[in-house]
Amino acid sequence: MPSLFSHVVCLSCGHEMPPSVMISKCESCGGLWLDARYDYSAVQWPQGLTRRPTSLWRYEELLPLTDYKYKVSIGEGWTPILRAEGLGRALGHSHLFIKDERQSPTGSFKDRQGALSISILRQVGIQECVLASTGNAAAAYAAYCARAGIKLWIFLPSMVPAEKMRELGLYGAEIVKVSGSYDQTKKVAADFAARRNAYFDRGARGVAGKESMKTLAFEVAEQLGLELADGERWIAPDWYLQAVSGGIGPLGVHKGFEELFKLGLIDKIPKLAVVQVDGCAPMVQAFERGLSEAPAVVPTTRIAVLATGDPGPSYTMLRKAILKDGGAMVCVDDSQAFRAMRRVARTEGLSVEPASAVAFAGLEKLLALGQIKPDETVLINCSGHTFPAEKHILEDQYVMDLEVESSAPVRLEEGLGAALERLDEQITKVLVIDDNPHDSRLIRRLLQANKHYRVFEANNPLDGLDLVRQRRPDLVITDLTMPQMDGFALLEQLKGNPETAHIPVIVLSGKSLTEADKVRLEGNTDSVWLKGNFDTRDLFKHVVETLHDEIELDDRADAPIEHVPQPLVHPPAAHDLRKVLIVDDNLYDSRLVKRILEAEKKFEIREAHTGEGALKAVQELHPDLVILDIMLPDMGGLDVLQRIRREENTRHTKVAIMSAKDLSEAERARMDNAVFWPKATLDRRKLVEEVEKQLV
Repeated sequence: MPSLFSHVVCLSCGHEMPPSVMISKCESCGGLWLDARYDYSAVQWPQGLTRRPTSLWRYEELLPLTDYKYKVSIGEGWTPILRAEGLGRALGHSHLFIKDERQSPTGSFKDRQGALSISILRQVGIQECVLASTGNAAAAYAAYCARAGIKLWIFLPSMVPAEKMRELGLYGAEIVKVSGSYDQTKKVAADFAARRNAYFDRGARGVAGKESMKTLAFEVAEQLGLELADGERWIAPDWYLQAVSGGIGPLGVHKGFEELFKLGLIDKIPKLAVVQVDGCAPMVQAFERGLSEAPAVVPTTRIAVLATGDPGPSYTMLRKAILKDGGAMVCVDDSQAFRAMRRVARTEGLSVEPASAVAFAGLEKLLALGQIKPDETVLINCSGHTFPAEKHILEDQYVMDLEVESSAPVRLEEGLGAALERLDEQITKVLVIDDNPHDSRLIRRLLQANKHYRVFEANNPLDGLDLVRQRRPDLVITDLTMPQMDGFALLEQLKGNPETAHIPVIVLSGKSLTEADKVRLEGNTDSVWLKGNFDTRDLFKHVVETLHDEIELDDRADAPIEHVPQPLVHPPAAHDLRKVLIVDDNLYDSRLVKRILEAEKKFEIREAHTGEGALKAVQELHPDLVILDIMLPDMGGLDVLQRIRREENTRHTKVAIMSAKDLSEAERARMDNAVFWPKATLDRRKLVEEVEKQLV
């Protein structure tokens, strides 16, 4: 049946226009947010669907492509719905379903957008398209443009993994990497398209993108009906969960469910759960503050696909949908997402990209908060694959290498014997838990320089506990002073669990132990080592002995152990070291600056991650220099600066504002003798030079 596309409506003023998806703004008010409408009275579902192929295009009546001879297809749509029984058991919720969009042609739900958008461009004769993307939409558009013979220019922020860029190049797209945020990249792409007179894809603002995402809702209702009611009726879930960047997915899905409800095919519109990563959560922050518009933020997350700092009216529309039909907006951090990614892989056998893992972490949070009730059905959009992110998140610690020596004098049996001996060592697993990646990496290198152990690193105690449950290591080496959970609490959890209580634990910490600390450690550790106060060879020997392994000291005399830097952490700061306070809510940036400065052996470094924490630290430590981020969770960095200047005993403290955000003229006027260092241009050498310049 042909499309029933009847007209376009301006969402700002309600003005109706002819049925064309190429309209870019309202001819009455100039509004940029437009919506396609249809002759719903002529829709004959589900009867009219019985003989149609199972694909996105089976719902052609409610899609805005008016001539299907221009359809560009690579088999998109009708991805499976899976009962998440293993994950349900792990989370204590028995009504979980996964929409497995990983089965799409390029591995993500953005193939729906690519298929419909490029088909429409082909229908109207567009030969050249410009797109700004953080990765998944780029892959979809590159594939479909290649199939349609349309030239594609893709503008990507530099944070997009190189693997993604190479994939796009394989499709023949022209790739432009922009050294800036995604929002800046969009502006550059729009300017380029205007100068070149090429079509610029408008994403969620355009008609085609949102309309394509309706098909997710159509498929979910039809497939859940087949799963739960033998196809006798269509069923909407109680909740639809999705990780969100710009918001085009849930916007289209919500509209799709609204249309099904209008047609009488479902009895309710699902609650929307919009999940963002807290390194880029403008929607969640605005929702929690009751704002109708979301102020832009500067993304700090490592999950590049979700790094849209300015959601624009998408947030306003999603907020309106949630207030009307129910739902939630929540955020999770990168570590929670990576733990959820491992949990989904272990319980369901699904390898998902970090962006999808954010949705699963959001599910865990909503269940823990009690917002999702025990009897409610939940559908999670699961998109993408870990391939572009594996080396950045997992590195190489999950792989065992087995090499057989083949040099001439050695017989094959001897080579195999040596290889199997090494493999036996690799089966031995050691987990190092330390929030300082520099320290954990040194321990890993120390052990692997002399043994073929598999050494896992966790720079967060919660990640460490998750890895213990997942990998069941033969030994744990842990620090005591860590954020979120200290080593004492970690030990109590390990030893309180019958499944992990037997695992030996070595404490390696820079903390001076009190008598109370020693009592808490008694019986829970095999040994305690003070950082900077031992020989690395002794630690290595102790680890081997704890694992009941063997080492021939004479044979190891020339081993690379001597090349491991000692000590693992620099000795405690002397009295003449200059005190520097780093204030940044991004732990990654804060730790990086700390390590760079500590390597100079000239500075005593302290950290604070909130405005209030910074003010307290300034009062207690009297630092020689404060390095202050502009964006903090509880107050602005400039507000912190003003409060420092108001106090008599701190007003002369030297302050450097270091931020990824460009300061406005009004903000620069509030700097009050502080210097400004842009993060983007501050390399290791220049950072040290600037700090030394301030401390002269």
